[in-house]
Amino acid sequence: MESLEKSREYVLALFRIVVGLMFACHGAATLFDVLGGPHGAKPEIAAWPGWWAAAIQLVGGGLVLFGAATRPAALVCSGSMAYAYFVEHQSDALFPIENGGEAAAMFCWSFLLIAALGPGRWSLDPVVRLGRRTGNRPVATR
Repeated sequence: MESLEKSREYVLALFRIVVGLMFACHGAATLFDVLGGPHGAKPEIAAWPGWWAAAIQLVGGGLVLFGAATRPAALVCSGSMAYAYFVEHQSDALFPIENGGEAAAMFCWSFLLIAALGPGRWSLDPVVRLGRRTGNRPVATR
């Protein structure tokens, strides 16, 4: 069990990378008709909610993938999937297996987990945080 605890940050990072990549691929497929194209009709530019959902998928998934603004991006992605589940799927049946909302439910909970636990290793968050902390001010040296 100790070896599992030592690898926790790496496993979390791999989870973040895979979930972010899959989510970004959904957005790219919908917006740019690649990777098998959109599931359903391609939305018009800025059409609610389809185009905006795909934009959140592409941008939010990319941010989570690279670990940049990971927690806020994951929270927005989680919320967008909660919206998708309750607005688009829940009215058809109670359980995700019945209403076709498995992907929305899994993405929602996956992103909530990432938002709660953080990015793990191999993330751009510490680099961005360090740059923000020093800003353009010179760093004092002795």
